[in-house]
This record gives sequence, structure tokens and C-alpha cells, in this order.
Amino acid sequence: MELIQGCTDKSELKSVKEFIRLNFPDIIYPDERISEKAIRLLEHYALSDGFRTVDALIAASAISHKASLATANFKHFKNIAGLHVIRFEP
Repeated sequence: MELIQGCTDKSELKSVKEFIRLNFPDIIYPDERISEKAIRLLEHYALSDGFRTVDALIAASAISHKASLATANFKHFKNIAGLHVIRFEP
């Protein structure tokens, strides 16, 4: 979601979808555990880092599944403990 949201045109969207297909074979759906983690992340990072609900769900999903997070919005995620962030530039 984070990668697709950052696309500015159809060419970038095509590149992002190909990147996702090649590098991220599994889709993670939020469950109760991820939702609870997202709430804790919001409480900790919303005021200091401009963290929003979708950011929290994405970060909580990655942390809960010990997955890396690729994002072009590096500043919102860089300070989160336990999250491996990959800077993505479309």
C-alpha cells in the first residue's frame, strides 16, 4: 500500500507493481495482533514523527512478521525500533 500510494503516474505504478511481484511474494492482512501493535506504535510515534494510521498498520505488519519494509516515505519509519526499513525510490 505504501509503495503504490507514492506513485505519481502509471509508469511508476507499473515499476512498483513489478518490484512488489519480484520481492514480496506474500500479502499480510492486519489481524488483532497487528492492530494492537499499530495502536502502540501510534501512541509512541504519531506526535514525534508524523506517523498516521496506515503507516502504523504497515509498520506493525512488518514487525509482526519479521519482514523488511520498503518505503519511499523513509522519514515516517526510520525511528521505529525493531523495524528494518529499505529506502525505496520509484
